[in-house]
This record gives sequence, structure tokens and C-alpha cells, in this order.
Amino acid sequence: MNDFKGRRVVVLGGSGFLGSHLCERLLRDGASEVVSLDNLVTGNERNLVDVAPLGNLRVVIHDVTEPLRVDGPVDFVFNLASPASPIDFVQLPIETLRVGSIGTENGLRLAREKKAVFLQASTSEVYGDPLVHPQPEDYWGNVNPVGPRAVYDEAKRYGEALVTAYARMHGLRTRIARIFNTYGPKMRLEDGRVVPTFVGQALRGEDFTVFGDGTQTRSFCYARDLIDGLLRLALSDVTEPINLGNPREMTILQFAEAVRNVHGHEGRVAFKPLPKDDPRQRRPDITRAQTLLSWEPRVSLEEGLVETFAWFRKVMAPKEPAPRTDTVRPPTRHGGKERRG
Repeated sequence: MNDFKGRRVVVLGGSGFLGSHLCERLLRDGASEVVSLDNLVTGNERNLVDVAPLGNLRVVIHDVTEPLRVDGPVDFVFNLASPASPIDFVQLPIETLRVGSIGTENGLRLAREKKAVFLQASTSEVYGDPLVHPQPEDYWGNVNPVGPRAVYDEAKRYGEALVTAYARMHGLRTRIARIFNTYGPKMRLEDGRVVPTFVGQALRGEDFTVFGDGTQTRSFCYARDLIDGLLRLALSDVTEPINLGNPREMTILQFAEAVRNVHGHEGRVAFKPLPKDDPRQRRPDITRAQTLLSWEPRVSLEEGLVETFAWFRKVMAPKEPAPRTDTVRPPTRHGGKERRG
């Protein structure tokens, strides 16, 4: 796709796992400028180091729950700003709710001001612990609004309602992507999600930590495929929510075995109690994405794990002390700082 050629794009959460992959793809597709806004609470500036040479990348350190000001025209606003791991939900509950509510509305206001397309990165967590399987977009979900995961689930559900309200009341061109489990390079090693946990444990020669009995299921989509889906959705006229994920479902124990096969690690499984409200099954119904976007995942789990292992080997390799340089640090709360890539 080259429909982003000459387009100016704002990515909220551009230093995060998926945000940095999105910035890279946009520049490779010829975007005239990509503006990344991120407060670096869970994002990392290093995720954009290899992206900067690809084109005109503007990196702004800013909390999206504060008003957004971007000079000049904007064609697309992608909202990927949010903590997204179980550890984050425990440590950053209020921040997660604020970015899902205030941050989303600030992004919508920017898109309305610029007459831009707004794409909301929602999540499969809006389905909660689903009673319908696989999950189609017209399923309303089974969510505990006061449980330990509620801050993320409800922030994303509210975000979808807010995006829909702006579309109805202001005629804003909006898109909603419900993202299922996604993995790949640039994930945080200690973020609590199963892919970096298992990969890190394999590289360290440790046992695999499995919560519950390991029969709960997940469906893993490689980051490159997911980003392709986001771009196809942004360029479409589809306004209803779209599931983006890999329909290949497997148990956590089967996933541990896949990690073993790729790495050759012979670690045993160490079982721990299942966290409250942890979904028992996850599998997207991607019929809508296949029909309306001509999209489906192409990268096999084995291929994706090879690339993911290569990334984490570099991250975990011993490093020489870096020379001191002047770097941009996150603001305390208000305002933002900017550097050019």
C-alpha cells in the first residue's frame, strides 16, 4: 500500500510496542511526516532509534491527557496511547483510565480540528471473559467492571463509545480496531504478557511460568500483520469495529511447546494460581476483516517467534556502558518536549 504517500500522520503512543512499528511502516509507505506523541510511561525512545533514519519523524514527549497541539495539517490520527499489560493495570490503574478517556477525547478533538481520520486502537478485552466463542464484533462481552483488569477493559469500552459519539455528533471519520494478542520485537521484556515472559525465560534457561492449568487459550498475531490491518482499516470506509488478530487458537501449554521448539529450551512448566478475571479463551472471528479489508494474518507463529527471539537476544545481551549524552527526559506531568528524528 502506498496510500500514505505524502500524508502527515499523528501517532499517539508512538514510542510503544505497536506505536513504534506503526511509525516505521508509515514512513516506509511514504508518509511526508510522522508525529509521535508519548509520555514514555510505558513507551521507550529506543523503539524509534531505527525508525528515525527512514524519513521525517518528529518525536514529542507529551502526556496525551493534556491538550494536544500540532501545527499544520494532519491527515490521520492513530490512537495507540495506553498501558496494555497486566503489570500496568496494577501499577497504573488511574493513568490507564485517564488515557483511555481524557487522552482519547483529546485525540478526537485534534482529529476534528484537523478534519483528519481518527483510528482508535481498542482491544479484545472489551469482550472480557467471553461466553461466545470465537468472538464476533457484534458480541457485547462479559466484563467485570470492578475487577482487577477493569481499568483497561472499561477504558477501552468507554473509548469506543466516545469515538462513536464523535462520529455521530460531529461527522468525524472514525475507525475502531479491536486488537487481539499481538507479539513481536520491541515488547517490554518484563511486562507480564505471556510472549515476552516465555521468551525471556527460555533465553535465561528458566522454567516456564504458567498460570492456572494452562488450558486457557490465546491467539497470537505477529506485529507486522497487525500493523498491516490497522493501515488497511484506516484507508477504508469501515466505521464499525473490526477484529484484528490471528484465528489460530492454542492453549498456553501448546504455546510453551512452540517456544520450546523454536528455541530448543527444555524448561519445565511451573504452575501458579490463575489471576482473577483472566479470560479462559480468546479467538477472533475475522470474517469482517477478511470481507471488508481483504486482510488476514500471513506470518506463521514459528516465523514470528524466530524474529522475536532475535530481538530479545539483542536486548538481553551484555552492553558496554554508553557515553554520556544530553537526552530528552519525560516531563513530570504537564507540557511536552520535542526532538527531531
